[in-house]
Amino acid sequence: MRPATFSARIGGHGVSEVVDKALVVEEAGFDQVWTGNDLFGEPGIVTLTAIALRTKRIRFGSGVIDPVSLHPVQIAMLASGLQEVSDGRFLLGLGAGSDVFFRWAGLQPARPVVRTRQAVLAIRELLAGRSPAGLEGVAEGWTEQAVLRFSRPTPIYLGAMGPRMLELTGRLADGALPLCLPPRHVHGVVQQLSAGAAKAGRSIDDLDVAACVWASVSDDRDEARYLMAKHIALYSGSLSTDALAANGLDPQEFEHTQKLMLQGREAEAIASVSEAMLSLGIVGGVDDVVAQCAALLEAGIRHISFGPPMGPDAMTAVKLIGSTVLPELRRQLG
Repeated sequence: MRPATFSARIGGHGVSEVVDKALVVEEAGFDQVWTGNDLFGEPGIVTLTAIALRTKRIRFGSGVIDPVSLHPVQIAMLASGLQEVSDGRFLLGLGAGSDVFFRWAGLQPARPVVRTRQAVLAIRELLAGRSPAGLEGVAEGWTEQAVLRFSRPTPIYLGAMGPRMLELTGRLADGALPLCLPPRHVHGVVQQLSAGAAKAGRSIDDLDVAACVWASVSDDRDEARYLMAKHIALYSGSLSTDALAANGLDPQEFEHTQKLMLQGREAEAIASVSEAMLSLGIVGGVDDVVAQCAALLEAGIRHISFGPPMGPDAMTAVKLIGSTVLPELRRQLG
């Protein structure tokens, strides 16, 4: 059985801020830290290099790199280099990327599942010191000369939400980064990952499944609840209505909150977030968070990944989770 793993997903304004946060996450006792690399967003690759050089113990990952704005060869080269400078602590997080951002840059890639599958297969071969040429499922055009002069095997994680991407993750990846909103959505995620793994003749136990949740943790429960409500209001129009309905949530509630946000009525939008809507994330004091995380562990999850908003002060929340929540969850897992 895989050991219990706890990670934190962080962001910030500029490289220095994110690296400073990564150091706090390491000191707090987390096992992994993940940071973004969205097109037009944070300079994630520079940040990852700085994290590699300044941290000592913690594993760190790209959440996530897309194979459209960065070619699979470059991704494999970067992964190999990050493995070298970190003594093997790097985790390569890949994802399809945002079609919206690609359009801004004039990019017209293949369909999300197709481009992700092609990238995973090619990058794995490159990291193993082989050419992807002739391998079923990769893009056309590779030649036998397409071999890296310097390569280091690296675990590949996939950021996945939809059924087809989850199935692909189960078939091909070493790890999964599914966004579990609400946390109980993990049951459906596990089923889809398991189906994909079975098609490849393996088990979901072969994957590191990081249940990526929103968390708002504070000694002041009311403060934690307000922050989560604000976060939900901000993203109320970006959530899958099908996923909401499948998990017993009312899409019309989220639509109402989104309308208020679009009208500039933020305070009313936050106030409109109901108790049911708050269940989209993990929220409350330490005891509340432990209880909600325990439900994930009961579903067989061994890796919980805590993400924004985290708490009124994100790094204070990280320290609180590290000192109180993680020891209790590790105790429960034996």
